[in-house]
This record gives sequence, structure tokens and C-alpha cells, in this order.
Amino acid sequence: MVAAGLAGSASAQPLQAAEAAAQSGRDSAITHAEANVARNAAAFGFGKGQELKVKDVVIDSDGTQHVRFDRTYRGLPVVGGDLVVHQSSTGAYQGSTRASEGKVAVKSVSPAVSPKNTASNALKRADGVRNATSKPVLVVWAAEGAPRLAWQTTVSGSGAHGEPAGKVVVTDAATGRQIETYDAKHQANRSGIGRSEYTGKVRLDTTRQSNGRYALKDPKRGTVTKDARNADADSVNASTGKLFTDADNDWGDGKKFSTNRATAAVDAHANTAMTWDYYKKTFNRRGIKNDGKGATVLVHVGTKWDNAAWDDACFCMMSGDGNGSNDPEQVDLDTMGHEMTHGVTSATANLRYSGESGGLNEATSDILGTMVEWHAKNRYDKPDYLFSDQSTPPWLRRFDKPSLDGASKNYWSSRVGQEDVHHSSGVGNHWFYLASEGSGKKKIKGITYNSPIYRGSSKVTGIGNSKASKIWYRALTRYMVSTTNYKGARKATLKAAADLYGKRSKEYKTVGKAWAAVNVR
Repeated sequence: MVAAGLAGSASAQPLQAAEAAAQSGRDSAITHAEANVARNAAAFGFGKGQELKVKDVVIDSDGTQHVRFDRTYRGLPVVGGDLVVHQSSTGAYQGSTRASEGKVAVKSVSPAVSPKNTASNALKRADGVRNATSKPVLVVWAAEGAPRLAWQTTVSGSGAHGEPAGKVVVTDAATGRQIETYDAKHQANRSGIGRSEYTGKVRLDTTRQSNGRYALKDPKRGTVTKDARNADADSVNASTGKLFTDADNDWGDGKKFSTNRATAAVDAHANTAMTWDYYKKTFNRRGIKNDGKGATVLVHVGTKWDNAAWDDACFCMMSGDGNGSNDPEQVDLDTMGHEMTHGVTSATANLRYSGESGGLNEATSDILGTMVEWHAKNRYDKPDYLFSDQSTPPWLRRFDKPSLDGASKNYWSSRVGQEDVHHSSGVGNHWFYLASEGSGKKKIKGITYNSPIYRGSSKVTGIGNSKASKIWYRALTRYMVSTTNYKGARKATLKAAADLYGKRSKEYKTVGKAWAAVNVR
């Protein structure tokens, strides 16, 4: 019995040894990073009453380590306290990135305003959220200005069409005055055949159950796709909904506005897999949290909800049925890539969904969600720089000149942080197009683009979207933090370009020129 057991596990030993070595390297990086923070306490604003909580560890191919921490003060989460320690392969300190350059300590952690009053007031400020519940959490607010004790209250519920809806309301715990508010939501194995709404006939990774039926459970990636049965988002979580099953492993009918409920599930399941594969192949990232765990995907959420959303607390991707007239279910490739990228951002830089950092959060999802489409090379949904052109024709946003939607911004200004995050994201999207393809008029894969540049800046020659997206991803996962603004993004992407291609490279120079062309200097 013992001998047989050893023989049976021999093939797994190299993998186990590799996993053990990787974990050992991660643990060593964390230990060195904690020591580096202690030794350089002044540089990190780190002192009495503070503790670090590891969020992420990235180790480059040359061994360089980037350890990301959240921070607490006297047991309370510090909003704007996150930091990244950069160190060599041996753990030698090489620098840092901080969300806030100031101190995080406050005089008292006893609030003058009660959580009950805070919750009640937050509910009043969350207009349009049905069946709302509120949950106040006491935090140290260090994202802007002097640190202060605050209540961060999340109001959760559903919107007019049953879509996930909510607000985060931050108030001063001493006075009750509002500091800020922002949206809480970002919006035996066999291969089956699926007939999708958007991308033709596709291959699906499914699981055969003990009763002989097949289920939309991806055995490679862990994704589970369910029918929310038009329940409101506030009543939906990873354990609810009905798992899609089928007798012959042949799914959907390929029609828009289909009455076959599995058709939307085909797109959702296949496009989630494509998003996973893009991140794995391009960045060696194993799922949203880089931990190999798949998400739950819920289609048919709400009633005529014409949108999609990622819910980090649920670890769920949700999509609605569309508006019933010209917009079908929101499960096209770049939309799915966009929403799931919100999860990647949450697991890494955690860009605050407010102000310029909120615009960068949305731009990150637009940029990398669009790159999922370029990676897929699907003949029905050809890659382009038009976001959500399949589910929201002719397009919801475009990269070459974002202002063509009537609201998005082509260039940075001191007022851009006051815009809706879906419009301030235009600055980041425009940067990405310019860095990828350059300025001026051109035709790419049959679509005509004409990208302007800010007055007085030089024309831009692109480096291709593969390089531009790798620079963005590296900046996101190594150098951006929760409060990064557009000038911070410029600094982060220049660091990333220098890491990948060198400071004297064409790529480095193009990154800088593209930022100047959107008025970020």
C-alpha cells in the first residue's frame, strides 16, 4: 500500500516541489519586505500602532520582488495607506510606492458620530438604490489631506432593473460631514459546443456530472456559469442561481434576443475562459486573484438591465438581458473582459473608484478588456478600438477620440477628476491608443480612426498594443496604488517601460510622448 502510494504520486512530485519553492520564495520576499519597511520607517510613514497586511507578491523573471501591503492603524483599515516595497532578488531595498506620502496616525480612534446615525444618513444619500442595506466600517481616512477618523459606509441593493447598485459614503467620524461618495459596483470533463450570440460557434469546457448531464463548470479554470433567473442583484450571490446543465453538451441557438436562456450563458462561459487565457498567456496570471480560483458568472440578472458588473465581494460577474430592443445581453467579449479586469484591479492596485483614480480604474478595464478581444482573434468580433461595439452598437466608447461619445475627455485638465469615471477614463484610453497606434488618421482592420493630440505636443508613432498593454499591466501590478492619479500613472508607466525595454528605448520615449499628447506631463 505504501509502495503503491509512492509510485502513484511520483509524477506529481516535481510540481509539488516547484509549488513549494515558489511559496518559499514568496515567504522570503514578504519577510524581507517587512524588514525593509521597519528599517526605512520614515520613508514609509510607518510607526507605532501600525501593522502591515500582505495583499500581493510579484516576482519578476530576474528575481526582482514587488510586495504590496495594505495597512492598519490601531486595528483600523487605513484608506490610502497601501504601499509597495520594491527589492532585489536577495531582498535588498530598492524603493517604494505609496498611496499617501503623509502620516496615517490619528489622535483618537473613538468616533463622536454613532454607526447607527451614519448608516441611516448613508441610506438617505443613496438615491435610486432599492432594498438598500448599509454597513458602516470605521477607518482611518488618509487618501487626501490630513488623516482623520471616518466612517466608510457601503450601501448595497438593486437598481430600477434589478441590477447591482450601491454607493460608498465616507463621512468624518467626528463631525458627520461627508468626505466623498462613489459607486460601489463596477459593473470527468468534456468539451461542449456552444452557439453564441456574438462569436459564432464556440468550444466550451464543461463537466460531466454523475447523472450523465453536462454542466457549465469549467474544469480547467474553475468558472461556474449560472442562470440568475432575473432575480435582483441584491438577492444574488455565488451560491444562488441555477447552474446551467444540458443532456447532449450542445448549448444555445446563436440568436440575438434568444428565448433559449443558455445562449447568453454560452457567450459568458466562453468569454470568461478567453479572458482567463489572455491573462495566463500574456502575463502568466492564474485567474483574477492570481490564485488559480475561478469566478461565478451569473447571466439574466434583473429585468431589462442593459449592463454588466463585477462584484468583488461576491467574486461574481453579472450581466443583464439588455434593453429588449437594440441591446442584447451584455456578454460580448470586450465587455466580459472589461468587467473581470475590475477584479484584477481590485486584487492589485485597488484604484479607488473616485476622482482620477476612478478614471484610471475604468481605463484599465477598457484597455485590458479590449486586449482580450485582440487576443481572441474571432472572425465574428474582430479586434478594434471600439469598446462594447457588439452589445451597444455602434459602440459605447472609443479610444482614438474619446470625446466622440459626447462626454468623455480626450485630454487631462485639473477638472477631469470631477467627471464621471466612465468619462475621465477617456484620458487613459486615449493614451493607450496613441501609445499603440500613434496620432493622426489611419485605417486599422477596416475601421478608420483619427486621433488628435494636445496643442503644442509632438505627433506620436505607436509601438503596438501588445507592448503598450504589457507596460500598462506592469505599471498596474507593480507601481500603481489606490490613490494613483494621471500624473502618477505617467510615472508608473515610465517605470514599467524602463523595466521592460530600457530608459533609452523607443518604447520608453513613446510612453512619454503619448502622455504629453493627452496633456499629462
